[in-house]
Amino acid sequence: MIRPRRFDAQNIILLTPSAASSLRPPILRRVPTTRLLPRRTSATMAGAEVSGEIFDLQNYPTPLSPPCPAISKEVELRRAMSAASRSSFFVLTGDDIVFEDEWLAVVNKPSGVYCEALLSSYSALAPPPLLQLPARQDTSGLMIITKSHRAAAKLVEAFTEHRVKKTYLALCIGRAPVWGRIRISSGHGRSRFGAWRVYSTADVGRTLPGGSRVKHMATSFELLALDGREVRAERAEETVAAVEKAGLPESGRTHQIRLHCQYLAMPIKGDVKYGGVHEWEGEECDFHALHAESLMFEHPVTGLPLQFQSPLPPWAREASRGVL
Repeated sequence: MIRPRRFDAQNIILLTPSAASSLRPPILRRVPTTRLLPRRTSATMAGAEVSGEIFDLQNYPTPLSPPCPAISKEVELRRAMSAASRSSFFVLTGDDIVFEDEWLAVVNKPSGVYCEALLSSYSALAPPPLLQLPARQDTSGLMIITKSHRAAAKLVEAFTEHRVKKTYLALCIGRAPVWGRIRISSGHGRSRFGAWRVYSTADVGRTLPGGSRVKHMATSFELLALDGREVRAERAEETVAAVEKAGLPESGRTHQIRLHCQYLAMPIKGDVKYGGVHEWEGEECDFHALHAESLMFEHPVTGLPLQFQSPLPPWAREASRGVL
């Protein structure tokens, strides 16, 4: 069962222009993790260059999170080639199927495998699937596969209206946070170069370069373990590995959890696109440590409530050391 979350007023962060200047955290370098980049300063001129990107501050809102580091393209290309090779040999087994009926299936996806490879493998076991919701190459965990147009349309509607409840586990690297539970509310949109970025809540609804608009996103986090220890009142000051649970009750924006972890100065391990380390304790990270742990939704045809829990991936078991 998913534990209910209660959030006190002092544990809610609303990203506004005034709050952003005081809450904006330092972003970790990729290696070593103990060295920090200086905080970004707010620009006051009509046009300013920040971290290699130029914004017209009179016309467009300025992102609160930094652009992708240069090394991210190299690392992501290498991972894409590895995922393509791994996907060509991937075979879905019966143990990977968590639930199945005549309208849909829920499967447990491994990290580093393309969704297309999973769908292709599933079609060898069952009728050709129509739609998969949601999963990305590096993210592991629960994924829905629909078998009929009726089920697909109903599930798309449910996701759009935020009636599908999800929780994720993330292994983050950074300074130990001073909170146990927290809720982040901010804007979400693309920068002028197309990358997803965090914006102030005051910018929600404003137009971005290219014609899109800043949308609202909110994420609730619960800190579960620090360096394999159960979370207690005392907080370490050194760089630590933290296991966090994230839920998305209000929105489901692209890369939402990854962006908010970056903004909290606790980027996900291996998530080089959003400030995460690509090497940790002498080993290269092959994927970002994000796992779709649980899924709750109403069956699109029968209307029955469904709830599923995914087994912990190896990195979560190792990082939590029995705490979870």
